[in-house]
Amino acid sequence: MAKVELKQPIVDEISELLNGAQAMVLVDYRGLTVEQDTKLRKAMRESNVVYKVYKNTLIKRAIAGTEFEAVAGLLDGPTAIAVSKEDATAPARIIDGFLKDMPALEFKGGVVAGEFYDEKMIQVIAKIPSREVLLGRLLGSMQSPIANFARVLKQIAEKDEAQA
Repeated sequence: MAKVELKQPIVDEISELLNGAQAMVLVDYRGLTVEQDTKLRKAMRESNVVYKVYKNTLIKRAIAGTEFEAVAGLLDGPTAIAVSKEDATAPARIIDGFLKDMPALEFKGGVVAGEFYDEKMIQVIAKIPSREVLLGRLLGSMQSPIANFARVLKQIAEKDEAQA
């Protein structure tokens, strides 16, 4: 069996992983201990983010002709990919949460919502809260004026009752 035939299933696996993905973030994991890597992988799994290490050449083959092709220039040295199909900011946000405890972990760049971002912009994206948190904040800001108005009406009604 030729080497290409052995590698094609892995390329197909990467392609399937990226199919419909909201975000793909590349990180350099050099210097992580097994314990640190295990913690990172667990956090990724809990947030439905796939975190895998593949050979750079196989990743390049899988991303050829896709929206993720822009990261091909970053595929140098040890590279892990974090992919999310649900939350576009989750991979960057989770990795960012581990950067303080794991200084060896470094962003390389990535593609979020079809746009290429370098490591600096991925760090900015990592600060964006999840969709659920943003929706909660929006709902809270919409409810606040209504709740305040209801309190004022209640106070007016109580004041009128006290005078009667």
